[in-house]
Amino acid sequence: MTDTTTPTDQPLQAPRNKPLTPGQAMRRRALRHKGLMFGAVVMLIVLCVAIFAPLLTQYDPYQQSLLARMKPPVFLGGTSEHWLGTDGLGRDFWARLAYGARISLMIGILAAVISGIIGSTLGILAGYFGGKVDMVVTFLINVRLAMPVVLVALAVVALFGGSLVVVVSVLGLLLWDRFAVVLRSATMQVREQEYVAAAEVLGASLPRILFKDILPNVMNHLIVIFTLEMAHAIILEAALSFLGLGVQPPTPSWGLMISEGKDMLLFEPWLITIPGVALFFLVLAINMLGDGLRDVTAPEGRN
Repeated sequence: MTDTTTPTDQPLQAPRNKPLTPGQAMRRRALRHKGLMFGAVVMLIVLCVAIFAPLLTQYDPYQQSLLARMKPPVFLGGTSEHWLGTDGLGRDFWARLAYGARISLMIGILAAVISGIIGSTLGILAGYFGGKVDMVVTFLINVRLAMPVVLVALAVVALFGGSLVVVVSVLGLLLWDRFAVVLRSATMQVREQEYVAAAEVLGASLPRILFKDILPNVMNHLIVIFTLEMAHAIILEAALSFLGLGVQPPTPSWGLMISEGKDMLLFEPWLITIPGVALFFLVLAINMLGDGLRDVTAPEGRN
């Protein structure tokens, strides 16, 4: 007997979904990662406040008014004229908080960039060449690890004065060790790959191998360490400013705002609470952003 079924009588098969490209898969993992999204949203808010600070407040962060000093925030019975209150010199607290975000982000980013350049260069060179180069870099790392960051920073800043340039330079020259250690290990792993050996056999120049073959494959490690050291630099700057050896008044700095309000802790605790909470969420967001980037860029190593 002949088969009289028509093509429409055949069972329908569900169309198979097209496989996701690496970029699409990474975006999907990023959108599903709650920690990464939280860190990204908070960082975006802080960046917008720092960039658009002149549009978000009508007050000058340096303008003093003794007639308007120590006004409480709105949520503690204050007025909407100064919705976060004023400090002991009558300066608008929201204006100083918004402009202080610029200082914290600038110090964190610049210090992380300086330390990243130093540490990444040393780590990649040590991991690629090995031998005596690795011995020298390892010795430098051990010397750096033997130096307590806070004490050295306090000594240098006390010697040369607490300015923005000095604080950024000191932190940038003291926070490079983690970059060197991580990128040294990552470069050792990448150096054994076949494409690096092929590039060497084909006579590729050393800069091409380092910048085209090795650096892109250790970039995810570099980004994660960058975020961690950025948060570390912000915390250290706040500590130095709190001790009076960081950013000097009247420059708005979150650490300096905490220092200026410590004498009124028992009477007006919001003078410390507001900048302290802002600093907490900024550092938390940076750390969660770095942790999320690690999970998204290297998901095979995570549970």
